[in-house]
Amino acid sequence: MEALFIGHAYIDVTFLTDTLPTGDDKTIADDYAVSYGGNAVTAAFAAAKLGVRPDLLCTSGDDWLSLMFREMARSSGVRIHERKVSEASLSFIMPKDGKRAIVRCRDDSYLHPFPNLNLDGCKVLHVDGHQGDAALHYAKACRERGIATSLDGGAVRENTDELLKYIDVAVVSELFCETWGLEPKDALEKLKTYGCRVGAVTMGADGVVFYSQDGEHQHVNALPVPMDRIVDTNGAGDIFHGAYIVSMLQFPGRTWTEHFRFARAASAYAIQHLGNEDSVPTHENIEATRKEFERISV
Repeated sequence: MEALFIGHAYIDVTFLTDTLPTGDDKTIADDYAVSYGGNAVTAAFAAAKLGVRPDLLCTSGDDWLSLMFREMARSSGVRIHERKVSEASLSFIMPKDGKRAIVRCRDDSYLHPFPNLNLDGCKVLHVDGHQGDAALHYAKACRERGIATSLDGGAVRENTDELLKYIDVAVVSELFCETWGLEPKDALEKLKTYGCRVGAVTMGADGVVFYSQDGEHQHVNALPVPMDRIVDTNGAGDIFHGAYIVSMLQFPGRTWTEHFRFARAASAYAIQHLGNEDSVPTHENIEATRKEFERISV
């Protein structure tokens, strides 16, 4: 095990259309994609494509959608550890004008406790707050072993306050900050009080603000992808998380400015493609994206 990811698995159905029918109306989508989904899940698949060997603790049922997810994981080199639920979760995603509307069908009634995994060889843990009991258990275990821990703080969840005490790298959303009732810069200061050695707030088109070892606030701009090239922003944040974890593992001598610049290029590539599977970049895709857009980034 090189990296452990813990989250909730989805099958994503993403479609492009100008109108969403109601009542007895019908419409034909311009395009669609079917892929894996979920925050830490997508981060794990991104890490796998970029050369990391991820283990993924995620929800799974015995229905045909779960079989589809297992095959996606097998073919992508993601080793899954199942926590049983009655049925797979499903997301319907409609991207439009740089935003995305989502309908989720989620089963998070776990039929069994989370599995006990061997952490030998693990170098980093990444959690998104789903499966809160498992996330907290493994965050504590990794802290005891000196294994780096990372949080995708998309939202404040039931045990986020306790979980943050065991997180080394906390990368949270603007929504997370709003739930705390804080501006991003004040949220960064609060993350310091939990002992997070790296704290960051992702702000979409406004980039990311963060602190690292020296504690000073820094800013990395988003790359200026033209609006007419933005296809689907869903999953771009999850790919951002997967990419900075890859950068941590493969380029440990880099600064956090460099880790986040690598991750922003991964996200910039992602938003130009439909569905998570096509959105996950290779190293070559990331380098090409950096060369195209960093020269015009300020």
